[in-house]
Amino acid sequence: MTAVYALTLSLLGAAFALTTLRLLRGPTAFDRIMALDVLAVLLISGIAVHVAAQDEPANSTLLVVIAVLGFVGSVTAARLAGERGEHG
Repeated sequence: MTAVYALTLSLLGAAFALTTLRLLRGPTAFDRIMALDVLAVLLISGIAVHVAAQDEPANSTLLVVIAVLGFVGSVTAARLAGERGEHG
């Protein structure tokens, strides 16, 4: 099973790198907001794989905290971008 976990984490790492590239290149504010939201989801996924691999359910609360922070951050950033008139 460790090969499956290693493959999953490497694919998540590649997705993280590509999403970071989208975050840096933009071109619009909404692209960057969406990239941050995807990064939060990828982080949650990576932690979930780690929890499953190490059988440590104590880290499950970390998943909830990151999910809530990612949601609140995305909604706030989208709202601010909308108020400024930065439409795609």
